[in-house]
Amino acid sequence: MDRKAPIFATLGCRLNAYETEAMKELSAAAGVENAVIINTCAVTAEAVRKAKQEIRKLRRAHPDARLIVTGCAAQTEPETFSDMAEVDVVIGNTEKMQADTWRGMAADFVGETEKVQVDDIMSVTETAGHLIDGFGTRSRAYVQVQNGCDHRCTFCIIPFGRGNSRSVPAGVVVDQIKRLVDKGYNEIVLTGVDLTSWGADLPAAPRLGDLVMRILKLVPDLPRLRISSIDSIEVDEALMQAIATEQRLMPHLHLSLQAGDDMILKRMKRRHLRDDAIRFCEEARRLRPDMTFGADIIAGFPTETEAMFQNSLKLVQDCDLTWLHVFPYSAREGTPAARMPSVNGKAIKDRAARLRAAGEAQVARHLAAQIGKTHHILMESPRMGRTAQFTEVLFDADQPEGQIVTTVITGIQAQKLTV
Repeated sequence: MDRKAPIFATLGCRLNAYETEAMKELSAAAGVENAVIINTCAVTAEAVRKAKQEIRKLRRAHPDARLIVTGCAAQTEPETFSDMAEVDVVIGNTEKMQADTWRGMAADFVGETEKVQVDDIMSVTETAGHLIDGFGTRSRAYVQVQNGCDHRCTFCIIPFGRGNSRSVPAGVVVDQIKRLVDKGYNEIVLTGVDLTSWGADLPAAPRLGDLVMRILKLVPDLPRLRISSIDSIEVDEALMQAIATEQRLMPHLHLSLQAGDDMILKRMKRRHLRDDAIRFCEEARRLRPDMTFGADIIAGFPTETEAMFQNSLKLVQDCDLTWLHVFPYSAREGTPAARMPSVNGKAIKDRAARLRAAGEAQVARHLAAQIGKTHHILMESPRMGRTAQFTEVLFDADQPEGQIVTTVITGIQAQKLTV
């Protein structure tokens, strides 16, 4: 058959998307051809079902290609995928980031490749050494600074897909960001599985705030630094100082809250209570009045009563959350929560809808408050950019892509700002 470059399919989180870009570079360097690589997600049972569906679809579309499955679902349940007739090779999350793995995949496939290449991820003590320069849009690049998680929330399978927390040393991070800024990127986003645990495994145990302050000091030409999802209870003093004093740190934080009821938070084995989340949001907004918050919230966690749900619904107002990621609870086999008394499926769907409606109302309120204000907007495409708070802005004339444009907001269209 014709020799052609590998085809990649990515499911799940931003970190998976980042790692797909790394795999593209590794596989190209190794000379891999005629392959389809699916980078899976394991966050819910539905995510695994979608992975199987994608595998069958891609096999039908590419009957002669070698089909390789990797990612968190491949790591947590390799047998599920190795048992599929459509699959040729299953590789783990550590193996997918290693050059040797892809050199092995470049050989002609005559059955000599071991079908399952998944090691014990809990034994991994270092982050992958492969860093990519330029994943994202032409305006924004993502830098992975941490992987894995040491916590064991009762609903989450991800630690078993990602392993224990590992950090990229600050010097390596700074050097990569310098290269990205030299290439013209105006915004860098720090990403990880449990970002606020960064540094705990490094000498002297620095904190995420130390990394942020170091980046801003040592890369003075970086216009904008953004941090992705954080655990607010683990935020350190240096990060709070950066929020208060560093205008180049974007005033938008996505919080891993999950619920607003103390009993549910305890049953989730979270490390914060409701009042902790409210206090953090109040303090962050006191230090940075233009701060906006996003949050993950689960609807219908096992044992959640209507009164408990109301506490989560009320948290949207109490923390003044703007961007909600609402997850209807889905039992994940192998987690403690899957053994807890479940909530009726119809109630879960209804609660998720009410949370989303509350989120939409918050977005409308946020957008209305921006009318007449001046914003510095990073252009992602000729007609669309984002404010420092990550709000989308539509333009009626082309702007220079990748540049920061300063303008006054004049209107609202389809949950976006207009100028």
